[in-house]
Amino acid sequence: MLTLYSHPDSGNCYKPRLLLAKLGRSFRHVSVNSVTGETQTADFLAKNPNGKVPLLELDDGRLLAESNAMLLYLGEGTRFVPEDAYERALAYQWLFFEQYSHEPYVAVRRALKIYPERAAEATPEKMAATLAGGNKALRVMDAQLAKTPFLVGETLTVADIALFAYTQDAAIAGFHMDQFPHVEDWLGRVRAEPGHVPMEWLGA
Repeated sequence: MLTLYSHPDSGNCYKPRLLLAKLGRSFRHVSVNSVTGETQTADFLAKNPNGKVPLLELDDGRLLAESNAMLLYLGEGTRFVPEDAYERALAYQWLFFEQYSHEPYVAVRRALKIYPERAAEATPEKMAATLAGGNKALRVMDAQLAKTPFLVGETLTVADIALFAYTQDAAIAGFHMDQFPHVEDWLGRVRAEPGHVPMEWLGA
């Protein structure tokens, strides 16, 4: 059975759980709290020297880190990774966008607001920078979602799963989502898709 090491309220950790739920695949969930240093123990670093979650352990003991790499691995051969080469490249494009242009602002701003131990980092300059960067990312998404129901086109893909994870909490992070009506509509469509589970779901 697959084993997923993850921090329950991390969006990056939610991504593979959400895809596994949609695929109906069983897995064992092991909670690892990255905030309290559990990812820095010798045992965990032996599995992932980068000291981060999520971490996926395959049936044969092989290990795979990085949430979006997990989405591609788990989604291989399913409807969540497009068969068409160009559409598949568009999905990759959104995965790279999520990690470089979205997560560093939306997810970081969320963390600064919800984790008391990170409050000292929430300087006015940092909060302004994450707000500006997040608004730019959400505008890019909104423009695409004005044209297509999902990020790559007509159907849900790994791109939507990747970007849903932290966008669903953008309001908690202090973003005014009424400025992004197409993103708000898309959030509803993603939630309405079969097999959807909330972030707190850790497996059956």
